Amino acid sequence: MTFVVNYHKENIINHLWDRLADCDLCPRNCGVNRLRGERGFCGGGTLAKVASFHPHRGEEFLLSGSQGSGTIFFSGCNMRCVYCQNYSISQRREGEELTEKELTRIMLYLQNRGCHNINLVTPSHFIPQIFRSLLKARENGLTIPVVYNTGGYDKKEVLEKIEGLVDIYLPDMKYAREESAYKYSEAQDYPRINREAVREMFRQVGEVEWGEEGVAKRGLIVRILIIPSLEDEARENLRFLAENVSQNVFISLMRQYRPCYKADLFPELSRSVDERTYREIVAYARELGLRNLILQ
Repeated sequence: MTFVVNYHKENIINHLWDRLADCDLCPRNCGVNRLRGERGFCGGGTLAKVASFHPHRGEEFLLSGSQGSGTIFFSGCNMRCVYCQNYSISQRREGEELTEKELTRIMLYLQNRGCHNINLVTPSHFIPQIFRSLLKARENGLTIPVVYNTGGYDKKEVLEKIEGLVDIYLPDMKYAREESAYKYSEAQDYPRINREAVREMFRQVGEVEWGEEGVAKRGLIVRILIIPSLEDEARENLRFLAENVSQNVFISLMRQYRPCYKADLFPELSRSVDERTYREIVAYARELGLRNLILQ
């Protein structure tokens, strides 16, 4: 049965690979031929580009546990967030292009280091490359959960193709309004695309299930970074989750925002979020009946 399932998934991933010739893997629909070296919005080519990989102990505890999350940071991004804290990776695209075999070895290495999971950070523009390597890693003994850690700008129909290969979805919900999504990330349709993606992710993996040491082994965890001047949009996304996903969904309410990259060009973004505002948003989430808040 495992062979049949893997064979089926291999065919699906090969189909996604073929789509690189007229790339439409993400909502940008650039249409460039990445198999011939053309580059679209994300800057990705034929090979996955990796900036770094290591056991990461700074993620939410339900991912990091005691041994760390096996994090692989992919270079490039299908968004242009003006406040990005990892802009050297996402926008300057620092990193090294790796073969399928090299990426497979990294996954197995992180498992051998004792990591609780394989954490794919910003994977949306390298889905065929990543999941080809993942299938090989599974064949060679990879057993730990796979985390799909994304900015949330993902096509629902592409997510449907990788169903069964992802154990934990970890999407951002950045915006609730088109004007903000366009102004700060050049992604006007983000609110609609993001909400469709989050609902699809929940359909696939559901509420968090626990493994050893209180570390998640399956489920949806949503990150909402509180951004100055966009606090009402954070509230709108919280209401969406409560009314359209589940009141039991785990939500990481993050207050780590600091002005980075080009944020100083936008006066409304050139400050941190104060403690009072953060507490008000936490209280609002609880009023909505959201039970599983991760406060940071």
